[in-house]
Amino acid sequence: MELDLLHTHADRAYAILANLVTPRPIAWVTTLNENGSVNAAPFSFFNVMGANPPLVVFCPGNREDGSEKDSGRNAQRTGEFVVNLVDEAAAEAMNQTAATLPPEASETEQTGLETISSSSVAVPRIAIAPAALECKVHSIQRIGQNRLVLGIVHRAHVRDELIDFETLRIRRENYKPVGRMASPDWYCFTNDAFEMKRPK
Repeated sequence: MELDLLHTHADRAYAILANLVTPRPIAWVTTLNENGSVNAAPFSFFNVMGANPPLVVFCPGNREDGSEKDSGRNAQRTGEFVVNLVDEAAAEAMNQTAATLPPEASETEQTGLETISSSSVAVPRIAIAPAALECKVHSIQRIGQNRLVLGIVHRAHVRDELIDFETLRIRRENYKPVGRMASPDWYCFTNDAFEMKRPK
């Protein structure tokens, strides 16, 4: 079946793409609200986009009423955000922060999530996250109703058991991230991995 996502089937574009392009990593983004409280929200329109400089992007869409989501507004206002990565142990807490709260309300306070100070940005990170990326906004691109927040990663915090201190490689066997699957409520575990050697 051929689908015209710009015209005939435009109203199904989100559902089709979000269900086909899977699994997706989850950015559990923390930002600072105008009142100084911590906003936390998960985004699966997210990925790492380069290493020199280290670049990530997340895409906070609009709410159903057309208003902008707090994470995007906060990142634009302060120029900072933290991407907290989500493993199996943090999955339920991440899901709880997806609830729609009024602007200025803190998801970390509502859910009892502990935060830790960051090193290079004012935005704190989430204590139970296995890793966190402290980011400063490089630019924000608006394409239609999409807002792409591009961030340069200034610091990475990684739980000790996840990293080999000599090689600085992530211990894949210890890192169990969850992935976003079909919209609206499906996720996946990532512990069923296989290896294929890259040809020379």
